[in-house]
Amino acid sequence: MKKILLFTSALAILLSSCSEKYETLEDLHQTPEQLKQQVQNGQAYLIDVRTPEEYKSSHLKNAVNVNFKSPDFKEQISKLDKTKPVYLYCQKGGRAKKATDSLKAYGFSDSHSVGGLEQLKKQGLTAE
Repeated sequence: MKKILLFTSALAILLSSCSEKYETLEDLHQTPEQLKQQVQNGQAYLIDVRTPEEYKSSHLKNAVNVNFKSPDFKEQISKLDKTKPVYLYCQKGGRAKKATDSLKAYGFSDSHSVGGLEQLKKQGLTAE
C-alpha cells in the first residue's frame, strides 16, 4: 500500500511539473502585436533556442538564434541586458522552458518560455 501511495504521489508531481511547459502570450497579457513592437523597439528579446539548422529552416521575424544545446549558451545569453524581458521559444516548448529556467538561474528576472514555433505562428507572429 505504501508503494502505491508513493508511486501515486511521484506521478502527480511529475505530471504537474510537465503541464507547466510554457506560458502563452495570453497568460502574459500580451498580444502578438505588443510582443512584436517590444522586440522591434529594442525593449525585449525574442530568442529562438533551437539549433542553427532548425532556425535556418524557419524562425519568427526578429528572433535571434541562441542554441540551448550549444556549449556557449550561457556565454551568449550573458551578453543580453538582464533588465529587459526575454521571450524564448523552440519547436514545441520543452527546450524553451529549460532555457528559461537557466536564464532565471543566471539572474534574468523577466524571462518567459512562450512555446513552440507553430503555435506562435497560429497566434499571429510572422515567420521567416
